[in-house]
Amino acid sequence: MATELAGKKIAFLATEGVEQVELTEPWKAVEQAGGTPELVSVEDGEVQAFNHLDKADTFKVDKTVSEATAADYDGLVLPGGVANPDFLRMDEDAVSFVRAFFEQAKPVGVICHGPWTLVEADVLKGRTITSWPSLKTDIENAGGTWVDEEVHVDQGLTSSRNPDDLPAFCAKIVEEFAEGKHAEQARSA
Repeated sequence: MATELAGKKIAFLATEGVEQVELTEPWKAVEQAGGTPELVSVEDGEVQAFNHLDKADTFKVDKTVSEATAADYDGLVLPGGVANPDFLRMDEDAVSFVRAFFEQAKPVGVICHGPWTLVEADVLKGRTITSWPSLKTDIENAGGTWVDEEVHVDQGLTSSRNPDDLPAFCAKIVEEFAEGKHAEQARSA
């Protein structure tokens, strides 16, 4: 097992409707690099994941977002799925939790529809990211620049478009989490 993330705890913020593979593949990458992933959600219990529009597995929540603080983590992953980030962006605690990672200059990985929560957290001004193509206008309206790339890294903010990009996304989030804080990450908060 690799050790680049030994001693690092990474929050995975997700709720109902999370795209399962966008949760499980980055989770495995963090574990394989020696890190400790933790599932944070808006409610205690379990999160129902989906394979596109079909119900998949459920995952036990480790901590609710109202109990969690960004100070307890070394990085954050925001998986996609259409419903997941839509629910998260409507939860004040979830939005504040996400914003705190930027304020504390900690690395964040986001994929697919995940950037909707970043739009709501108002942390995209002057940032360049990729996502599922339908988020392009939302990202640009939030002050960001959207690019169509497999993976894009902007000073600690790692983004990808869809499940096909997971190998590149997982490699880059491990690299960014291993590097630790990025001073420029706080510039958009």
